[in-house]
Amino acid sequence: MSVINIQDKFKLFSDLWSPKKVGELNNQQILLAKLKGEFVFHKHDNEDELFMVIKGSLDIELRDKTVTLNKGEFYIVPRGVDHKPIAKEEVHVLLFEPLSIKHTGDVIADITVETYENI
Repeated sequence: MSVINIQDKFKLFSDLWSPKKVGELNNQQILLAKLKGEFVFHKHDNEDELFMVIKGSLDIELRDKTVTLNKGEFYIVPRGVDHKPIAKEEVHVLLFEPLSIKHTGDVIADITVETYENI
């Protein structure tokens, strides 16, 4: 294992809503993603999901409220909770989640990624 520079890793890709794997530990994966626009409402029945904003501001719409995250903040979406990330401008996020998680949870959409690219 070597030191991972998050900013250097973000420079390696430009596609949106397609997380890239930068590490694994204890059956968890660390992903980086660039987001802009709206995702789809979805949930993960068996996994919690951590969103940490590295750059920008991210809204996570839940069925009963919207959580706004700014640079340096994170939020854990509990398993089974419907959520939809929304990025009005390009946002860079770090995601921390189990290896078993599916990108769009219980929903199959055009933006669903089956396997995360390692960078």
